[in-house]
Amino acid sequence: MCYNSHMNSEVFSQTLIVLNVFMLILLVWVFVVLMIDPYVEKVNRRLMLTNAGIIMSLVITQRLGVYYELNGIVVGRLIISIYEYIMRPVVIVIFMQVVARDRKPWGLIVVNTIIFLSAFFTDVAFTITPANKFERGPLGFTSHIVSLMLLIWLIVKTMIRYRSEGEHRSRMMLIPILMVGFILISVVLDTFVLPEYQVSFLMVAMVGSCVMYYSWLHLQFVREHEEDLKAQQRIKIMMSQIQPHFMYNTLSTIQALCLSDPQMASETTGKFGAFLRQNIDSLSQTELIPFEKELEHTETYAEIEMVRFPFLRIEYDTEDMDFELPALTIQPLVENAIRHGIRIRKSGVVRIKTRYENNEHIIIVQDNGKGFDVSTLSDADGSHIGIRNVRERIETMCDGTFSIESEKDEGTTVTIRIPEK
Repeated sequence: MCYNSHMNSEVFSQTLIVLNVFMLILLVWVFVVLMIDPYVEKVNRRLMLTNAGIIMSLVITQRLGVYYELNGIVVGRLIISIYEYIMRPVVIVIFMQVVARDRKPWGLIVVNTIIFLSAFFTDVAFTITPANKFERGPLGFTSHIVSLMLLIWLIVKTMIRYRSEGEHRSRMMLIPILMVGFILISVVLDTFVLPEYQVSFLMVAMVGSCVMYYSWLHLQFVREHEEDLKAQQRIKIMMSQIQPHFMYNTLSTIQALCLSDPQMASETTGKFGAFLRQNIDSLSQTELIPFEKELEHTETYAEIEMVRFPFLRIEYDTEDMDFELPALTIQPLVENAIRHGIRIRKSGVVRIKTRYENNEHIIIVQDNGKGFDVSTLSDADGSHIGIRNVRERIETMCDGTFSIESEKDEGTTVTIRIPEK
């Protein structure tokens, strides 16, 4: 029986060593990934590295604490215990600093630190008796209470920061909630259920939480980075539609009309202002818009161009209008047809057609212009940037398809297919 007990003890001890080594490996992994992750801001990287370092030190001190306990080193065990009670809540506060730069929680850390430093002189928090026995004092649960308060505070701060995320909110909050639950269960196991085990379940929970929280933050940083890219794309799209030559030519036309036809000049000025306003409004459009609104914007642009080029004609055959699409989808195609196609014709025509067929909304923009080599769309000269932007947004935002057919001296046909939601 003694032999089996000894063997079981050795196996358990070896298992603890493997567990601690595994936790250290996880923390080293967090260190490495944080250093190379391009999405993590410098301040957040520093905070997360600090936290990983603290948790790593707690893993090491935990093993030292077990060694001191088994070998009766009272002073060493006292110092290790004070350090652990002080630093565990600090880990949570640093997580909070990543979510929201709030200095108030540090007040609780100061109070907790003072209480557990008193263990050097009193037994108010806890004491290690000369017989190497741990005895909790009247304020011995201060670290637990402070940690619980900070965990609740962390969840509240996280919810406040991401309260505007709509349907994504429940998914975004899952990891922080699991992390808090993981830590609370570990505290119960350490304190009340399995206090005699030579392993801190809280330490396992803290290491796991560090990995989970970093993963969660990485996802948020990536998503925020993607939002920035989308905003930059919207700016690029708008700027591609408000070309300097178009603004200059329109203003020149208005100036000439002021002398020959003041009424027309006034009407054209109003249309030009509406066109600019609609382009600027498109910057805030992160979702799809009704086709009718996009068609109205296209008509405004076309009317301005027809003032400059009276021989142009825009024909509309819109059987299907009950669907949505990205802002600035039709207008860039019409602009491209006018600029690069039909202005060479004595009677240039652009036809805009829509129909519903086989559970798809089909949009066709067709012109009788000079046509072009479709392979040039991949060129980087910027002449067809509007078409490329439209294609990308139709594919990514609508799961739709975008195709172009063009023949020299015959014209161009653009077909967009948007599946029914």
